[in-house]
Amino acid sequence: MASDTLKNDTGKSGASASTLRRILLDNGALTALVVLVVAMSLLSGDFLTTQNLLNVGVQAAVTAILAFGVTFVIVSAGIDLSVGSVAALSATVLAWIATSEGLPVWLAVLLAIGTGLACGLVNGALISYGKLPPFIATLAMLSIGRGLSLVISQGSPIAFPDSISVLGDTLGGWLPVPVLVMIGMGLITALILGRTYIGRSMYAIGGNEEAARLSGLRVKRQKLVIYALSGLFAAVAGIVLASRLVSAQPQAAQGYELDAIAAVVIGGASLAGGVGKALGTLIGALILAVLRNGLNLLSVSAFWQQVVIGVVIALAVLLDTLRRRTGTTAAAAGAPGTGGPGSGKRGAVKLGVAAVCVAAVVGGVSLLNPGSSGTTTKIGMSLSTLNNPFFVQMKDGAQAEAKAAGIDITVTDAQNDASQQANQLQNFTSSGVKSVIVNPVDSDAVGPAVRTANKAGIPVIAADRGVNKAETATLVASDNIAGGKLAAKTLADKLGGKGTIVILQGTAGTSASRERGAGFAEGLKAYPGIKVVAKQPADFDRTKGLDVMTNLLQANPGINGVFAENDEMALGAVKALGAKAGTSVSVVGFDGTPDGLKAVQAGTLYASVAQQPKELGKIAVQNAVKAAQGKEVSSTVKVPVKVVTKANVDDFS
Repeated sequence: MASDTLKNDTGKSGASASTLRRILLDNGALTALVVLVVAMSLLSGDFLTTQNLLNVGVQAAVTAILAFGVTFVIVSAGIDLSVGSVAALSATVLAWIATSEGLPVWLAVLLAIGTGLACGLVNGALISYGKLPPFIATLAMLSIGRGLSLVISQGSPIAFPDSISVLGDTLGGWLPVPVLVMIGMGLITALILGRTYIGRSMYAIGGNEEAARLSGLRVKRQKLVIYALSGLFAAVAGIVLASRLVSAQPQAAQGYELDAIAAVVIGGASLAGGVGKALGTLIGALILAVLRNGLNLLSVSAFWQQVVIGVVIALAVLLDTLRRRTGTTAAAAGAPGTGGPGSGKRGAVKLGVAAVCVAAVVGGVSLLNPGSSGTTTKIGMSLSTLNNPFFVQMKDGAQAEAKAAGIDITVTDAQNDASQQANQLQNFTSSGVKSVIVNPVDSDAVGPAVRTANKAGIPVIAADRGVNKAETATLVASDNIAGGKLAAKTLADKLGGKGTIVILQGTAGTSASRERGAGFAEGLKAYPGIKVVAKQPADFDRTKGLDVMTNLLQANPGINGVFAENDEMALGAVKALGAKAGTSVSVVGFDGTPDGLKAVQAGTLYASVAQQPKELGKIAVQNAVKAAQGKEVSSTVKVPVKVVTKANVDDFS
């Protein structure tokens, strides 16, 4: 009797193990997610907590909702590159109608959803009736949507209605609403794909479009519906994203279309069409969110994070490919289920190898990074971008001061994405840092995440740019208004008080851009002979500075002066001006970066209002440590600025 019981128990455990193995082999994306969760849990004690897992859900929500819509398109063998721009446009329309035009919020929501639907219908019409390839049609809509968003908002964030902003909040103080919206949209996706005529049509079109047409399916009409659904889901994602940031950002969701496509493919869909499901897409979005969240917690360098994410995505898709090959081999052999013993063993070996590879990549990179030094004081620092020498120098100054003081500092790169920065601040809050330094992508959008840190009792230090609608222990920044005035005086004096100039503005919504622009305008009041003929944003970026300056020269060939709100844009302007720079046209920048100072030495850049980014980083860390220890800090610390010209550049070099 005991022997029979033992045999039964052994049989049950064997069957359970076989079932688990089959589930994992049949779901490559799920296996990758499980491996990542286990790896992150072992590498970071802060990962597997309730609060952090909710953070992962929130951070996956927007990508998942976008990806659900893209799933319809990919299942039907199409592609939609416009979802990020459509999301930003829909949110901007909602905020503009409700805030600027004063229409009822419910009507604004309907019009925002209608905007997403309309964009999708245009995509579908161009593809079905205009015979444009999906790549080209949706690429065009990507540009159109982003452009309309900038036109409507005039390049500046628009405050989001409070009644809609609850979509970015929590229920009961702990359950995130974005997660509930994500689950709801996922269920709708599963219902459409599995239980409706249009869902079956998607699979038929993706499997063989010509066969679907010959069988009587109205393919053109179905494609209109498919792309309209993608646009609708993008609108919902845009509203959720704007709710999280409490503002509609015209530049929001840039690059999200690639994340959405990656999530769908990681989830097991085929770009050739005919294959895909809602659950797989959700798992794909969660994989991306777990990666970004875990790498933040592990203090992995912002530069290495891009490498890790790319490698793990490739491994996840490779794992799914191996699983499919295993299934094909088993079917050819006539074995039941996932295959006979041989194919099952081979599949298990491949699964193990892929799992080890994923864990090795994450673990290896975490070991290559400095990580935690075991100190009691941990500080998180989120920079708006590390694609700018100024902020790289700020990072260097902060890390040098932290090392000297024996402080553990984690620096992240928001890549000029307000949503990503909000995610990073959430990760810091749940990982037990003692204080946070933030250099905002957008001063308004960062407010909700800073308020969350406030509630957790974590002091926040604002660096270079202020934070709106939230409490900060101190603001460490250059005196941007005084710097703007100095720039105006320097350029006006060089031009003899007369001339026509253009202004290259920084990222809309940032305090640095507002203050430098305001200081420059104030300084110009003393020079009525100076006329500003154009102002255009170039987002503190050298490439955009080059492009914008090139365009402005077409309309204003006779200008003799340029003020750029940072050196990167100034250097782009110098490149656009060519031989005119430093001769017939004088360019003044702001920051005093190494490349800017070299241009001043060469005479192509007339002057730069020099900041001290390393000093900014150093002082920010000093104040963060004081705040973490409960010591009093000044509400504002202004770091002096100076004008650098060819006459004194050697003193700064």
